[in-house]
Amino acid sequence: MSSVSQLAKRFREVLLDGFWIANTNFKDQLSEVTWEQAVTKVDTLNTIAMLTFHIDYYIAGIINVFEGGALEIKDKFSFDLPPIESQQQWEDLLSKLWTDSEKFATLLEQMPDSQLDEVFVDEKYGTYRRNIDGMIEHSYYHLGQITLIKKILKTYENRRSNF
Repeated sequence: MSSVSQLAKRFREVLLDGFWIANTNFKDQLSEVTWEQAVTKVDTLNTIAMLTFHIDYYIAGIINVFEGGALEIKDKFSFDLPPIESQQQWEDLLSKLWTDSEKFATLLEQMPDSQLDEVFVDEKYGTYRRNIDGMIEHSYYHLGQITLIKKILKTYENRRSNF
């Protein structure tokens, strides 16, 4: 299996369909989250919706580079989630994440292995491989946060229903 195919498989595992590393993935964790749960603030933690937006923001930004465009994303805007006030808006965000994730993986699969060791946009960002690995690791990091926030919300919901 080529290096790009292996990376695309790892990327899909964390976002769309894998259970190998974390025994879950974004699609699995977010499938039954309501918009109310997604926007519920737990102490100082980011909301599930904010983390979902954040990951998609970076995926979409890297897609732009994969398609020959510039790296236009900025860390300071990566949590600028527009208000979510309905289930439809939440489902639209999820749909965008699933579409962008599949597009990212497909574009990655079309990349020649040799490109993985080329400079990604600017030398300060390292190589394509470093940025793709970073996206996978970044996704697992936030997947863990989402999983924990869901557990906290479930605990809160259980406590409320017992009163």
